[in-house]
Amino acid sequence: MLTANRSDIGRVRHVNEDQSWVSQLNNGITIAIVADGMGGHQAGDVASQKAVDAFRSMLEQSAAKADLSLQEGKMLIRQAISQANEAVFEMASRNERYHNMGTTIVAALVKQDNAIIGHVGDSRAYKIKEGVITQITNDHTLVNELVKSGQLSAEEAAHHPRRNVLTRAVGTDSQVEIEVQSVEWSPEDVLLLCSDGLSNLVSEQQMLQTVTTEQLELEAKADHLIQLALHAGGDDNITVVLLQEAGSTNRGE
Repeated sequence: MLTANRSDIGRVRHVNEDQSWVSQLNNGITIAIVADGMGGHQAGDVASQKAVDAFRSMLEQSAAKADLSLQEGKMLIRQAISQANEAVFEMASRNERYHNMGTTIVAALVKQDNAIIGHVGDSRAYKIKEGVITQITNDHTLVNELVKSGQLSAEEAAHHPRRNVLTRAVGTDSQVEIEVQSVEWSPEDVLLLCSDGLSNLVSEQQMLQTVTTEQLELEAKADHLIQLALHAGGDDNITVVLLQEAGSTNRGE
């Protein structure tokens, strides 16, 4: 598996509250996570780091078994995000400075012919396959709820002043509802995980063009996506993770 993991503070923020991590286990499974923290007084970066650490410590051990089934993979992603929720919530409960801090999470566990995606919040996963980009995750935001109920159009939602208001996040409550799904995965596919610092400023068409260009290696594609967000204003932290099988044809060699 080829992987690229890039993050930038952006042009406006003083702290990067995004955290990401990618690992390839000995059994051929690749795990990735992007977390976008929130909370005053730099609590956001504490929340996202705490969440990624908790997620990582559980999955590095438990996902390393030789014959991990699809159901086990889904259960592990759910448990790891739940563990991250407990870790952040407990820390916020103990320390007044971190009161109400939380984080989004989008995570992937990629094995052979399946990618298992778990998420809470509005950090996103996209799959690029045969020249088509598909958003896999469903934003847990107030505005998206209004779109789904027909009260807002997608165009209105994109520019709505409250589009960043989350309906759920990791660490703000003792329990959180976690969305877990699996998608088919083949060697030519590319998985893109990102914080909303990318998806709010870079269109799906721009993402698709960047990922499918044959002139760039995978890491350069991730760098280019960050640059597109910066050129578009860079008003938030920007994090991008790209995953692609090493044997793929459009690697740009």
